[in-house]
Amino acid sequence: MMAAGRAAACGAPVLLLEKNGRLGAKLRITGQGRCNLTNETDLDDFVSHFGPNGRFLYRAFSHFFQDDLRAFLQQRGVPTVVERGQRVFPVSNDARQVVQAFASYLSENRVQVQYRTTVTRLLLKEQSIAGLETAKGGTVQSRVVILATGGASYPLTGSTGDGYRMAEAIGHHIIPLQPALVPLVVQESWVRELQGLSLRNVRASLYLNGRLLAQEFGEMLFTHFGVSGPIILTLSKRAVAALSQGRVELGIDFKPALTDEQLDLRLRRDLEQFRRRGYRNILKGLIPLRLRDPFVALTGIAADKPGHQITAEERQRLLAQLKDTRLTVVASRPLSEAIITAGGVDVSEIDPRTMASKLVRGLYFCGEVIDIDADSGGYNLQAAFSTGYLAGESAAELWHSLHLPADSEPAGRSRGEERAAR
Repeated sequence: MMAAGRAAACGAPVLLLEKNGRLGAKLRITGQGRCNLTNETDLDDFVSHFGPNGRFLYRAFSHFFQDDLRAFLQQRGVPTVVERGQRVFPVSNDARQVVQAFASYLSENRVQVQYRTTVTRLLLKEQSIAGLETAKGGTVQSRVVILATGGASYPLTGSTGDGYRMAEAIGHHIIPLQPALVPLVVQESWVRELQGLSLRNVRASLYLNGRLLAQEFGEMLFTHFGVSGPIILTLSKRAVAALSQGRVELGIDFKPALTDEQLDLRLRRDLEQFRRRGYRNILKGLIPLRLRDPFVALTGIAADKPGHQITAEERQRLLAQLKDTRLTVVASRPLSEAIITAGGVDVSEIDPRTMASKLVRGLYFCGEVIDIDADSGGYNLQAAFSTGYLAGESAAELWHSLHLPADSEPAGRSRGEERAAR
């Protein structure tokens, strides 16, 4: 929607071919329906969240970034607010308003939208875009096309990897796809009993064969298959990559604000203060209630053992469990359940100044179809909006350079299809 709207705002006649029966299906469910639009961190930190490929985005962000996005939405009746972690949301907490703002953008720039149209193939003539083919068997002529098909996650929203197949078919290299920002499956059966338990202010550490890979602090969630939540999703891409290299573990620190020494003093105090209480009841003041039974089993201390009878060795076992409860990661949830797709069209084959293909004249890319992905926190949506803005502007410039009058009709209909996006 951003790419189509920007191309039209720059004077090109545009047709948006929409696979679904309505606009913004995936956008409507982002941020659990609240739509985490962007993040207010500074540019260099923002880019760092994308890893090595983040450098590719500097030009797009210089064209259209956080303030531009917030102003864009404000102008269309969607004010925004900055929340914890510098995450930006619409004040209404309603992603549908964001979709409506983009629909208004398309309408005000006279973008024609054709619904329930699946594009299956890009057509070439002498390494230049010549048109496209749809699932209905129709072809449309077009010398400029923007591929904005999204990734392969949440396929029910229409993101079924079409763009990867089309780009590969005309010679682009596709970095292998894998789930990113995805929940993790763990081996330990006791975790399933905690389904729905959310923890705040904990630290998760990711290990490969005992070597620390990464750490995140914040919120996590126990599920019927393992773990999820913001810090788990952020660690998930590295966890997925590590699974083929050896034993992958998560270490959960339930008391990250306390050093071992501070926590030991706390335990000594509690065991003395509640010296006649049973161990299970003493745990009530240390961890959520639903964690008590797993902790009794994991530490091997009798549930009814009075505090004053707990030995120094048992206290150390409890301390170790509070600071480093290990979970064995055996898999991730499937790509279809990932928030975003890692992998995609190789950035080395795309001009970062324009989002144009370096292999095929007239072809532009934006959004998740490109091999760019970041942590949760609004980074991925901003990248989609920014690359879409730049791709739309660049595509319109090419359209003008081809001497097609901006006020003329696009190429005629072919086999029942509507006008093609120029």
